[in-house]
Amino acid sequence: MHPSETTKKTKSGLNISDVATTFLSTKLTPGAPQIRAFCEGVGVGAIRGALTMAVLSALLLIAARPAQAQTETVLYNFTGGSDGGDPQSSLTPGDGNFYGVTADGGAFGAGTVFELSPNGGGGWNEAVLYSFTGGADGLYPESYLIFDGAGNLYGTTASGGVYGWGTVFELSPAGASWTETVLHSFSGEDGDCGQPTAGLIMDKTGDLFGESSDCMGGKGLHGTVFQLTPSPSGWTEQTIYSGLYISSTPGLTMDAAGNIFGTSRPMVFELSPNGSGGWNSTRIFRGAHRAVGAPVLDQAGHVYGATTLGGANGLGRVYRLTLGKKGWTRKTLYSFKGGADGSYPYAGVVLDAAGNIYGTTGYGGQSGYGTVFELVAPVGKGSYQERVLWSFNGTDGLNPTGSLILDGAGSLYGVTRVGGSAWRQGVFSGYGVVFEVTP
Repeated sequence: MHPSETTKKTKSGLNISDVATTFLSTKLTPGAPQIRAFCEGVGVGAIRGALTMAVLSALLLIAARPAQAQTETVLYNFTGGSDGGDPQSSLTPGDGNFYGVTADGGAFGAGTVFELSPNGGGGWNEAVLYSFTGGADGLYPESYLIFDGAGNLYGTTASGGVYGWGTVFELSPAGASWTETVLHSFSGEDGDCGQPTAGLIMDKTGDLFGESSDCMGGKGLHGTVFQLTPSPSGWTEQTIYSGLYISSTPGLTMDAAGNIFGTSRPMVFELSPNGSGGWNSTRIFRGAHRAVGAPVLDQAGHVYGATTLGGANGLGRVYRLTLGKKGWTRKTLYSFKGGADGSYPYAGVVLDAAGNIYGTTGYGGQSGYGTVFELVAPVGKGSYQERVLWSFNGTDGLNPTGSLILDGAGSLYGVTRVGGSAWRQGVFSGYGVVFEVTP
């Protein structure tokens, strides 16, 4: 089986053991549709009050990192129990803490929303803000979270809900605890396709946008972009783009003008408001070889991302899309070779202020367990040069998923879906970690 075709572990109604991707066996949720296996991580995290991914990039990717990173620190080892396991998506920073989801574990084995906070002694404490029951409240959270300006968190579950096809949920702080509200339960029918695995974005009016991956009876061509609009009587969902082929982990980004850029398996697309309440769609690039994560835009309007496959060696690439007089053109900035440089990136990328690009690969590196890499921006007309900032060895994580977070001090933060203190040599074991790579 190809690494990019790995499948989820079997999940009972109350137990799951996988992350953004899960890879041992496919499983059915009682009373719910079968979840398709995904092998790419989810794209970019978001910060409190960030209404678009473009804002996230502007706030977090502040400084260039002149030096190669040398040290990796495991901030937290998941145990797979009540604390959760198999984190699969990007972290979300807020107030000096990190927020995220695990697709496994929790009080009911159906996944968690967690918070990591500095403990004042150089370490981090983990607190579970919510444990999913696997029922109407949702099952298998696989996407990053976003904050609104009031401090509420929003996310999706790939399954569960009233119809078993996934949910969009809100977590609201209530004193020392958090309250979950299901904003929408997907039915899986045409016009309300479900199994959302991508993270959400929010526009200036408070509307939420996301991607579903399948419809009832779908054959891979039923992925959609949906919009959720709040009102005094609740939230209204509508499909604004359909016919997507989503077998990778997709993602959306909104620019300052309200245009949405997104990925699906074979393409990168743009949705633009048509002035009448609808959207015009443009496929800005086709043949993307499993584009993953949310696209990233720079100040010049270039679009950056990664593909799990493709490139000169078929092992993945980092690309840039440029809009010219004749439309969009793609340039491959780096093709992975499959050795120490890494292979099969499962997540999108992030940029710093100097134009350097950071990301992860799910495989390759010194031990074959994935890497954190930097593509150093060229001077003049030169080429990007890759630096491997960290190669995972299993005990410090394995198979990194989700896009990285880059802070102003140049430290990178992310998750791996397996590995950690419970890892055993030669086995895809362990429950995943949260890590930091520092200069």
